[in-house]
Amino acid sequence: MGKHRASSVRRYLETTGLIAALGAVAPAHAQVAPAAAELTPSADAAPEVAGTDVVVTGSRIRRSGSDQMAPVVTVNQQWIIDRGYTSAADALNDVTSMTPAINQADGTGNSSGTGQQYPNLFGLGAGRTLTLVNGRRMVTSSSGLGDAQVDANIIPIGLLDRVDVVQAGGAAVYGSDAIAGVVNYVLKKDFTGLDVDAQTGISSRGDYPTYSARATAGTNFADGRGNVAVDVSWATSPVLRFGDRPLSNLSRVAVSNAADTGPSDGVPSVKELLDAHFWEFNGNGVLFNTPAPLTRFLTGGGLQFAPDGSVTRYNPGTSVGIPFSSGGDGLRYSDLAGLRTGVDRLTANMIGHYDVSDHLTISTELLYARTKGTEIPQGNSYTILNAGTYAGPIVFTIDNPYLTAASKATLSAARPGFAQGAPIFLSKYFYDLVPSDQQTTTTNTYRALLSANGDFDVGTRNFYWSVSGSYARVEGQQRSWQVVNSKFENAIDSTLNGAGKIVCAINADGDNSNDDPNCAPINPFGNGNVSAAARNYVSTRAGMDYTNEQVDILATLGGTVVSLPTGDVKFSLAYEHRDERARFDPLAANQAGSFGGGTLELPQSGRYNTNELSAEIDIPLVGRDFTLPLVKELEATGAYRYVDNSIAGSESVWQAGLRWLVTDGVTLRGTRSRNFRAPTLTQLFKPSSTALGSVGFDPCDADRINSGPNPSVRRTNCLAAFAANPGYGVGADGTGAGLSAAQRLALFQDPAENFEVASVTTGGNAGLKNEISNTLSYGITLQPKFARGLTITVDRIQVDLRDGLSAFTTEDFTAACYDNVNPNPAVCNAFSRLAVSDGINTGGTILKGTTTTFNAGVVKYRGETYAIDYRFAPGDLFAGGRDLGRLQLNASATRNELLTQSVTGETFDRTDDTIVEPSWVGRFNATYVKGPVRVSYQMFYLPGARRTYTSTIENDPNPEVASNMTHSLSAQIDAGRLTYRLGVENLTDEQPSYPSIAYGDILGRRFFAGVNVRLP
Repeated sequence: MGKHRASSVRRYLETTGLIAALGAVAPAHAQVAPAAAELTPSADAAPEVAGTDVVVTGSRIRRSGSDQMAPVVTVNQQWIIDRGYTSAADALNDVTSMTPAINQADGTGNSSGTGQQYPNLFGLGAGRTLTLVNGRRMVTSSSGLGDAQVDANIIPIGLLDRVDVVQAGGAAVYGSDAIAGVVNYVLKKDFTGLDVDAQTGISSRGDYPTYSARATAGTNFADGRGNVAVDVSWATSPVLRFGDRPLSNLSRVAVSNAADTGPSDGVPSVKELLDAHFWEFNGNGVLFNTPAPLTRFLTGGGLQFAPDGSVTRYNPGTSVGIPFSSGGDGLRYSDLAGLRTGVDRLTANMIGHYDVSDHLTISTELLYARTKGTEIPQGNSYTILNAGTYAGPIVFTIDNPYLTAASKATLSAARPGFAQGAPIFLSKYFYDLVPSDQQTTTTNTYRALLSANGDFDVGTRNFYWSVSGSYARVEGQQRSWQVVNSKFENAIDSTLNGAGKIVCAINADGDNSNDDPNCAPINPFGNGNVSAAARNYVSTRAGMDYTNEQVDILATLGGTVVSLPTGDVKFSLAYEHRDERARFDPLAANQAGSFGGGTLELPQSGRYNTNELSAEIDIPLVGRDFTLPLVKELEATGAYRYVDNSIAGSESVWQAGLRWLVTDGVTLRGTRSRNFRAPTLTQLFKPSSTALGSVGFDPCDADRINSGPNPSVRRTNCLAAFAANPGYGVGADGTGAGLSAAQRLALFQDPAENFEVASVTTGGNAGLKNEISNTLSYGITLQPKFARGLTITVDRIQVDLRDGLSAFTTEDFTAACYDNVNPNPAVCNAFSRLAVSDGINTGGTILKGTTTTFNAGVVKYRGETYAIDYRFAPGDLFAGGRDLGRLQLNASATRNELLTQSVTGETFDRTDDTIVEPSWVGRFNATYVKGPVRVSYQMFYLPGARRTYTSTIENDPNPEVASNMTHSLSAQIDAGRLTYRLGVENLTDEQPSYPSIAYGDILGRRFFAGVNVRLP
């Protein structure tokens, strides 16, 4: 859609819906406003039919939908449609206990993701939230041999009945990964008719157009004994760049602050730099006399190539160290990466069932989904900062045939010796070296399931059973364009042949053994001057193909053990066999190490299987005709699961719960459980490889020395290292020589933080075991009789995890080494520093690092979830029973009291009360329904928070961010078979709280318009 045309599209947000409480809702309320959009409490986690028990998420025992032990939130389909959402992932982000996983960059220059979205409860990590479809496992969507995560984008919205979110635990019932909780996508069972839906959207800036279309059809057959339904949906959203939004376009970084005199002076150790540039390079090419990134070595005091290849003056801006400057002609920091990943999605699904008899039903589920994520990774740079590596500057002399006579004269005057053959070093970021700067991740997911379920009687007792088998497969591709190092070296070295034509030097050196007839020379000067022939010669397709397969067989048996005066004692037994396989096949260029740091990426494959037995029991201790004072009902539950994993070994987990109905309208509940997560195939078997890379934050860097959980310990350990190594902190030009250890430490900046100068060895760990968590949740539900339709719930959640599967990076090793009073020598030996400058890098630069996985992590979480839900008819309260429609008011919140994690098990990092996991997350919703019209309002609130838990004015110029509140509106008109909806999200165009680009809504105000057609 063109910009002019797109600007005419209006998108008004429809937030018809209700976030209801996390407790029971009176059955009478289910009759209010049929098909209302809801984010409902556990009482509505399954559709209730009077006198009928059903299986609800969190258990395999059939019970009343209100008999929940753990807090469960449910999102229904109407909520998703009303909000203008086109995927289940968008709706899950409305659950306040869910840490959003939107497709955006983190502002550090990293790429913006694959477009896949995974649920992540309480910020414990997506790998610790289990995803199910109709109570059964799905194959992972993640690339290679990663965590068992399922992309929420592949769920069929047209056939989705609801999404149940169990908050905390669930491994005793469902198995591995259910530590933070469980997300269960429940599909419809008897869809009939034809439902066609289309929607388009646009931002108020005239960009970010989105489109979606869906058709769902279903019919009954065999006199209603069978039903089959098909859903096909498509949606697309574009790539968004940093420059497309004012906040992300600020090009903001934090750099060392020379005004800082110490840790207690009230002056930040770093200062804010806006309009940050890399003064050492840009897209035209910056010239240096020597391969050292210092301003004194700029050719002629500052020269660059103009886009047309001529030489012109270069303004490096105001240098603030390496690598940044304020302003100038260097590459803007914000130009390095994308802001939002583009996603294209196509899904096709079929579900069906047939009642063979009153006691036997055959069902099937068939799924196909294709998703494609497009991101903008960092481009191809050959800079003075990476001198001595494959990404070092381009060296040229006066005989380069692409230099004009004028350029030669200018450079000869500016660089003594250039006319006699002395080299000049070109530091440049290429925009035109490969056919495309985009990287894509494409996944094709296939799943087929066949199940049989039924029931039978033994005497007066009824038993129910089910058997299912599924096969699922994900075929993924990651593709990007990369530059072949050897071909670049050939093409960048050009000369004139005997006919006066510019050719690759290897083809004109008189040595036929190194000729390459396909070589096309590169003109490196200016911007946009690389020929198509040269681009095609040096470029190669890189990436990988990966396959994930899952076979899952599940058999369950449940029923009544015995009937007591208090109620029926119920049980469920289950056996599950799971076979997981994955294969990772790098493309030829990856296997050969043809590009980048030369990493040889080898094909990988792995598999494991599990055999699992589980049992549940539900015992009514008080109830029916047997009651006690203040105990109308008392119900105890227990669950146990034994898992035999062919790699990780055996594990036993359990869960115990209690539900206490004190009196009508007051219910207490609680659970205690032991949960686990098994190591993934990548964590176990990833082959060892070594490549050049950056090492993340160096604790001894001047920008980090006053940070960390205990800055004084960090400073002491770093100072001891600098005192023992007098070459640390001495630059290539001798800067720092003769200074004290403290002075050298105060000036030290490690280039390995941002540039690929370290050899990093990465590999798996076959000795891993399961990680274990202990979880406690308890809460109360209030439904006061004096306020019919009001439900209030509060739940407390505590998670303690040990032996966490932690990905140790070089940054983690260095932090564990310098942030501990008595560091482990093995940890400190996992990396090494440059003893003295090598003529390029400063002494003390980290030159070797390690990345692997250990069972060392520790996680502690403490928090609560709150919800108030009130549904009523205004006319009953204020107008003597007149029909004034229906009103639904709801407020929900999650309080994150504590989230502390340790990768190493020694150094803890708290993220509660930060922008990563704010102390509170809140939503308020109001929906008014009158006849065919529905109007909705939603508010989303984030409180003021610290940027990191240790942020103070001593180490951060912006230690805190302001609170953030967004508002959304929608309207819907039901015109019979046609329903029209309009909506506006982020009504006031509220931007994320400065300086974060993620603490809020970076997309800003945007509109949508949709139409739905229903045929019987």
